[in-house]
Amino acid sequence: MNTLQSTSLINFNSLFFLSDIEVGKHFYLELNGITFHGQVLVVSSIVVLIVFIFSFLGTSNKNIIPNGWQNFMESVVEFIKDIAVNQLGESAYRPWLPFIGTIFLFVFGCNWAGAVIPWKLIKLSEGEFAAPTNDINTTVALALLTSFTYFYAGFSTKGFGYFKRYIEPTPILLPINILEDFTKPLSLSFRLFGNVLADELTVSVLTVLVPLFIPLPVMLLGVFASSVQALIFSTLAGAYIAESVEGH
Repeated sequence: MNTLQSTSLINFNSLFFLSDIEVGKHFYLELNGITFHGQVLVVSSIVVLIVFIFSFLGTSNKNIIPNGWQNFMESVVEFIKDIAVNQLGESAYRPWLPFIGTIFLFVFGCNWAGAVIPWKLIKLSEGEFAAPTNDINTTVALALLTSFTYFYAGFSTKGFGYFKRYIEPTPILLPINILEDFTKPLSLSFRLFGNVLADELTVSVLTVLVPLFIPLPVMLLGVFASSVQALIFSTLAGAYIAESVEGH
């Protein structure tokens, strides 16, 4: 009977703590009467600063035979170049390499900032620090930026002829082709947001239930998934741009 009572008490306590788990809580910053999501602004700034530092270290002392930070950054650039070339081809990738690279590094940095850095150890009066990509506003902004870019890519290469794609191969497909331009940013934004949020929620629940060893493999899986999401987002951005400039 005592064992049963103890088990019931443990289960009750676990459920009590689980009910207190919250992911994606915001704290807000007020600047000149404008309210910002503070955790997005702060953590995004940290990510941009880290990327800038790595870039500076990799380019400040360039050698013909790369070593150290230069070797690391050249490997990163080659990886991003492969993404762009695979989607756009050797002849068309170069103008869009900076955009695809920026998207990849920013999403990768934001995802890793949420998966690796123990932000919950920093106590705030309201909200918490977390990955900027667990905020739907961030992922929607990235998706809209991607949409504007592939619109610009198509219009800059084909002019008004770009809009012929909406009535090809038949004008009957016009509504579907227009709808596609809305579903692309929706799928980009919710895929990234959902995966990052689900990973943080899973780790939070397991940390409460089994606080010692079980969460570690899940955290490592979260780091891997964060990298994959950055790869998927940048690859799709390249694919959409390639679709816009196709046939030019």
